[in-house]
Parts: sequence; structure tokens; C-alpha cells
Amino acid sequence: MVLGIGIGHPLFSILYFYASFRAFNIAKKLYPKTSSTNGAGNAFRHSFWVCLIMMYFCKVSSPEKSLKWCRKLTDLHEDLFPNEPLETMMDKHNNEIGLQYFMSLLSGVHRQFFETTFFIDELQKKTKEAVILENLDQKLDERLVYLRE
Repeated sequence: MVLGIGIGHPLFSILYFYASFRAFNIAKKLYPKTSSTNGAGNAFRHSFWVCLIMMYFCKVSSPEKSLKWCRKLTDLHEDLFPNEPLETMMDKHNNEIGLQYFMSLLSGVHRQFFETTFFIDELQKKTKEAVILENLDQKLDERLVYLRE
């Protein structure tokens, strides 16, 4: 399946990996202690990662197609690198928050003019407001979530 996506959409694959690399490095600088754990920095990294993927995809394709492929690739990522159920719930929720945030910006900014810096401040605010995810039955809202360390 991964090979099929890479062959079918090589540009999306390249942009996906580039966005992953950038998101990881920027999150590591901003949240050195929690970007690679299940803490608040991880919540930022996942939402930021999805914004970067969408930004790059939208520069070469329509927002609709970009959204479809972003969801497909990020879901595939979560399936290929399985975590504990609570971690998966956290990651998928934070990915969705990033998607929603990016889509909310589309009406005000032409997709060709998006820049990485557009996302950082707002997602850092969302990270400060993030809540702890306690269990699989917890009702989630528009806030980012992280796990107790």
C-alpha cells in the first residue's frame, strides 16, 4: 500500500516526508522535552505536521484532493506505526485539529501564499490550552490533547 501511494502520487510522497522532517525539527526546537514523548509538544507536533502537509499539498493540488490525501497518509502513518490505543486516539485527534485549523484559514489566504510561520503562533496557543487525555471514553472537543507524563 505504501509503495502504491508513492508510485501513484510521487510528489505527494516527497512533500509528505519533507513536511514530516520539518515538523519534527521545528517541534523539537520549540518543545525539546515533550515533542518526542506523549506530552504537549507532541500535540503541537501532530497538529503542525498536518498543517505543513496540507500547505505543501495545496501548493500543487486542490484543497479537496489535498485533504483526501493528507487524511489517507496520516491515517496510514498511524496504522503502520501502531501505539497504545490511547496514544493513537491522541495522535488522530491532534491530526484532525491541525486539519480543521488549516481548513479554517483557506477562505482568508490563497493557498499558494501559505507559509510555515502562519501556523506556529496559533498552534502554540492551542498547545497551552491542551488538555490531558485520560481514557478512551473521554469526549474530545476542539482542544489539543496529550497524555500525562
